[in-house]
Amino acid sequence: MWYYEKKLQYPVKVSECNPMLAKFLIEQYGGADGELSAALRYLNQRYSIPDKVVGLLTDIGTEEFAHLEMIATMVYKLTKDATPEQMKAAGLGAHYSNHDKALYYENAAGTPWTAAYITAKGDPIADLYEDIAAEEKARATYQWIINLSDDPDLNDGLKFLREREIIHSLRFREAVEILIEERDRKKIF
Repeated sequence: MWYYEKKLQYPVKVSECNPMLAKFLIEQYGGADGELSAALRYLNQRYSIPDKVVGLLTDIGTEEFAHLEMIATMVYKLTKDATPEQMKAAGLGAHYSNHDKALYYENAAGTPWTAAYITAKGDPIADLYEDIAAEEKARATYQWIINLSDDPDLNDGLKFLREREIIHSLRFREAVEILIEERDRKKIF
């Protein structure tokens, strides 16, 4: 059971309306390496992973939903005062014509989210290596968005998210070590 506290995991601020940054950031909302994909991947994989690390996937998967909420808040704040002309100039004309300023699970190129973005091999070690790669790709994307941004308020939240990706990657690496040691000791999976 989850407990939902009605506040963001980390405060989200933006300095000004900036639909172009929102366009870049939407990658982390509905992209292949974004927060929705991560949350669903980890919460799905926990059903085929040894008990020793199932809690880790539950914890990180749940946290990814908190990150998704932060991204949604960032995109909302970056676009809420945008005119249709600003949305179009930012490359969001098609999004605006289909969704106005509503959030929609798509990547920065406008491709809708698909379940094909998430994977589960069923081999715990293979799945955890996939999870490490997913966290590292998300970390890299956050860094590239920070590089594109001149908004110090937004960058503060993005840096928090980037650091959480690093922590998740480290935790998954620890889980791999635990499972490899168990596999070698017991000659399982």
